[in-house]
Amino acid sequence: MIMVGRKAPDFAAPAYHQGKFVSVKLSEYLGKWVLLCFYPGDFTFV
Repeated sequence: MIMVGRKAPDFAAPAYHQGKFVSVKLSEYLGKWVLLCFYPGDFTFV
C-alpha cells in the first residue's frame, strides 16, 4: 500500500514535454524533488 512519507514505487507514464509525447520513469528522477499530481481525465465519468 502507498503511504504518505514512504518511497513511491517505480513506474513509467506518458508525458508531454517540449512539444512531443514521451515516456518518463520515476526512477529517472532519483535524488531530485518530484511532485506527482493525479487527476481524472477531462470529460470522463470519474
